[in-house]
Amino acid sequence: MQTQSTEQLTRKKCLPCEGGVDPCTLDEANAQLSELTGWQLTEDGQRIRKEWRVKNFMAAMDFFQKCAEVAEADGHHPDLHLVGYRNVAVELWTHAIGGLSENDFILAAKIDELPIELA
Repeated sequence: MQTQSTEQLTRKKCLPCEGGVDPCTLDEANAQLSELTGWQLTEDGQRIRKEWRVKNFMAAMDFFQKCAEVAEADGHHPDLHLVGYRNVAVELWTHAIGGLSENDFILAAKIDELPIELA
């Protein structure tokens, strides 16, 4: 996978993935993460995650709704986490291959463009 800028990623649309392709390597993932602010590999190296502390519960729900709309439009769905009513996190990975694909970085870049009411 070639490292792309945030601008390049946001211009793309996630492509359907039914498996049969290898997940990106740790080197590829780390190179791409250097282009995205705040996203990190999870301990297992198979997902990327970003966390925010939002103003309140409704800000969290609003952000998740916006994430859902972007994800549904691209057909690539994140794991959304809410802890303590205003600590939100998004995890991305490509379920069909059990690791990371370009789709995960595309969606991460698009999520970064969403408005979010931070604490």
